Parts: sequence; C-alpha cells; structure tokens
Amino acid sequence: MGFGENLKLELTYNGMLKKELAAASGVHKRAIDTYVRTRASMPPADVAVKIAKALGVTVEYLVTGEDPSMSKEINRITRSILNLDKRDRRLITLMVKAMSEEKGNN
Repeated sequence: MGFGENLKLELTYNGMLKKELAAASGVHKRAIDTYVRTRASMPPADVAVKIAKALGVTVEYLVTGEDPSMSKEINRITRSILNLDKRDRRLITLMVKAMSEEKGNN
C-alpha cells in the first residue's frame, strides 16, 4: 500500500472528510483528492508532514503503512487489515473504535 491508500484509510478511521483534512492541514482539497486518487502521487515532504500531523500519524506510516513507534505485532495487524476489502476494513475500524471508547482509551 502506498501513500494514497494509507491516507484514505486514515481518513476513514478518523471519520474525516477530505475537506476537513484540508482545513486541518492547510493543504488544498484538490491536492488531497489527487493524493487519495492517484497511486503514484506522493506529496512534497512539507505537505506530507502537514497531512500526517492533522491525522495524528507519522509520515513514515502514510508512506509505508508501518510506524516505527508501534510494535511489530501492531504493524503486522495493520498490514493484515489493509489486505481486507473496503467493507471489512470499515467494520474492523468501527469495532476497534467502539472497543476503545468502551475502555476509555480514545
């Protein structure tokens, strides 16, 4: 998975619209649309940093799908989830959010 796919997943996970990310990051919505839609499209480093900060993730995570601050187990789980279809990823996301909120970890 590349930047666009990871960005799309983070938008879904955060329940955020592209226009909301644009407002939070200061990056034009049109540019965000391009990054989400185009597989090979990678923003300049400064733009990637703004997007990552607005989403609460690292740039490395958006680029590679792995976060060095997370354990190998969490990165493996993340990769497994990324291999699911869109509907199943959404269900997993909702389940994890509900469990997190129930435990007061969100």
